[in-house]
Amino acid sequence: MTTLENPQLNQPSSIYVPEPAEIIKMAKLTEMEMHYELRLADGRPLGQDPGQFVQVSLLGVGECPISLCSSPTRPETFELCIRRVGKVTECLHRLSEGDTIGIRGPLGHGFDVNEMHGKDILIVAGGLGIAPARSLIQYILDERERFGRFFLLYGGRTPQELLFKDDVVRWRENPDVDFHVTVDQPDSGWRGKSGVVTTLFRELPKLDPNETLAVIIGPPIMFKFVVLEILSRRIPQTSIYCSLERQMKCGVGKCGHCQVNNIYVCQEGPVFKYAQLKALRESVE
Repeated sequence: MTTLENPQLNQPSSIYVPEPAEIIKMAKLTEMEMHYELRLADGRPLGQDPGQFVQVSLLGVGECPISLCSSPTRPETFELCIRRVGKVTECLHRLSEGDTIGIRGPLGHGFDVNEMHGKDILIVAGGLGIAPARSLIQYILDERERFGRFFLLYGGRTPQELLFKDDVVRWRENPDVDFHVTVDQPDSGWRGKSGVVTTLFRELPKLDPNETLAVIIGPPIMFKFVVLEILSRRIPQTSIYCSLERQMKCGVGKCGHCQVNNIYVCQEGPVFKYAQLKALRESVE
């Protein structure tokens, strides 16, 4: 089944026009999440920054914003993790390898990786937040010599809902990353740590507040408590990145769905410094 056939789309004309991309691989991660590897029809790299997103479209169905979960250091293809939550994502889950979808982007502001070079990096990801975090994780591991110590904390609701389980195994075995994972609701087969993601902070060694940049990606309720843990280690507010996905829809600041006061998350984010968000209380509370 081909879902997008329009030869005029082979050359991108603007951020409002979707480009065709072929599904190279699909893999079911959980009952709700599907992992896609895609390639633009003209073969060029997508050219994303870690933390950016794309608008994914199906003709006759609609479009939705999806975070990129792969690094620009792996330019042959790009990857998405899509949760089935509505009409568009339901149809996307019914597609097959070889089908074509529409892509607008990359959009938004991602992580300033140049600022991160030479620093210790702490990433705290919760739930589906591991998907956008994965784009930065891959970048750090592919450019490992550019960074100091690397700490990764990942929390899921249940063992069954943990995403990228193959990556979890690789991260646990990789000496270049200090990785810890926990689940809120363990089952009888779970042999790892249990509790909310903030309980993993006790596994960390002493952090140098002047040399550490922290990244938080996850559900809004997680931000408040993770920020408190990070601030208790005297890491400055300007050294804390937060990635938001607040009801984004159009991706270009026209619909207003993601507006917080005078801020459009899809344009000025989804990545912000915590110092920017502190005055926008409803953005993370």
